[in-house]
Amino acid sequence: MIDQLKQKITRHTPKTLKGNARQASVLIALTDNGDDPEVILTRRCDHLSTHSGEIAFPGGKRDATDPDLLFTALREAQEEVGLQPGHVDIMGQLGDVLSKHQLQVRPYVGVIPADTELIPNLDELDRIHRVPLSFFLDDRRHHTDKIRFRGMTHYVPAYEYEGDIIWGLTAYMLVELLNVAFDAQIPMKVRPEHRIA
Repeated sequence: MIDQLKQKITRHTPKTLKGNARQASVLIALTDNGDDPEVILTRRCDHLSTHSGEIAFPGGKRDATDPDLLFTALREAQEEVGLQPGHVDIMGQLGDVLSKHQLQVRPYVGVIPADTELIPNLDELDRIHRVPLSFFLDDRRHHTDKIRFRGMTHYVPAYEYEGDIIWGLTAYMLVELLNVAFDAQIPMKVRPEHRIA
């Protein structure tokens, strides 16, 4: 499965966004354990001012001192879950997306050793989920969200895992990963920011 991921992601040409929007990036980390890699997700603390209680990939806003967005994703993953950048084998990236807060977000896909110890930064996170990739490939969705964004309606799968709902931009990026790397053929409309880019 990881070999297929590497082949597909390295050949993928992601959609990128231009402009002056504030930038952020996330790390979609998958473990290298055999036929059923795990996807690393976090639950943000309830006390945070934005995205509180939401399930997300490790990531965040680009700092002025970050040389590029890959550095941002790796720095944030280290700060949030203790993942050392040297333990991540970056495969490539998925398409840029625009958040509801007008952040331009770039997802990077990487593989980490299955035995990597991850520790949540309790100032930002309540917990870390290791979700088997097969859970998403089986399309065990809890429901489908109807989301209005820039005058368009998007139908985005939402998944429930251990009592938490994985939805919104995180679910959208997951579906792109599943479709690009594993030919999951989960229907998704082109996002409006890609129509005008």
